[in-house]
Amino acid sequence: MIAPSIDPLSNKNKGLSQRYIEEVLQKYGINHDKPIITQISRFDYLKDPVGVIEALLQVKKYNDCQLILAGGTATDDPESGQVLEEVRNKANGHPDIHILTIPPGSDLEINALQRASNIIVQKSLKEGFGLTVSEALWKAKPVVASAVGGIPLQISHKYSGLLCHSIEGAAFSIKQLLNSPEYAQKLGENGREHIRQNFLLTRHLRDYMLVFLSLYNSNDIVYL
Repeated sequence: MIAPSIDPLSNKNKGLSQRYIEEVLQKYGINHDKPIITQISRFDYLKDPVGVIEALLQVKKYNDCQLILAGGTATDDPESGQVLEEVRNKANGHPDIHILTIPPGSDLEINALQRASNIIVQKSLKEGFGLTVSEALWKAKPVVASAVGGIPLQISHKYSGLLCHSIEGAAFSIKQLLNSPEYAQKLGENGREHIRQNFLLTRHLRDYMLVFLSLYNSNDIVYL
């Protein structure tokens, strides 16, 4: 199995100045006066954005924080517009819930939103691999994510992030990180190192080279 990887020098992952990050927050009307919890994903039922809002509302009973749901609608998904409408209805104009529709090609802004965040969430109900998790961990952000698809390959529970199985579990993990900033920082640091060793483009190239080498050394003739 060859897992996907991220390019650390791409617009979505490269380092950004604090000035640019603040400019992006200002563009979308977000103040950095309280902790920011963010999920980056298209508006899709399988990403459970409504569940993320429910978890945030549970957290806010104990911790003052704000939520960013940032992504776009998919042209090949006729339900995405409906999901976005349900998300807006669930938010019901709450001042600490920011629903951002980000146009395609806005990788720098996505990068800035992740870097501005205290915690990244990926509460998928189903997932293929979920590279947004690797992207967040590469930025040394503590991540709370569902234990589905390829996400457990990226997160070792309680070492490089926190895995959850429900809305209540997500809320509990977010509260834990907000109340233990040193623990949150350590998870982020461990997560970045895990991505550096396993999910950067350099590892991907090495895997392909090993595949080609194994084909070259085999007795079978392979036509590519």
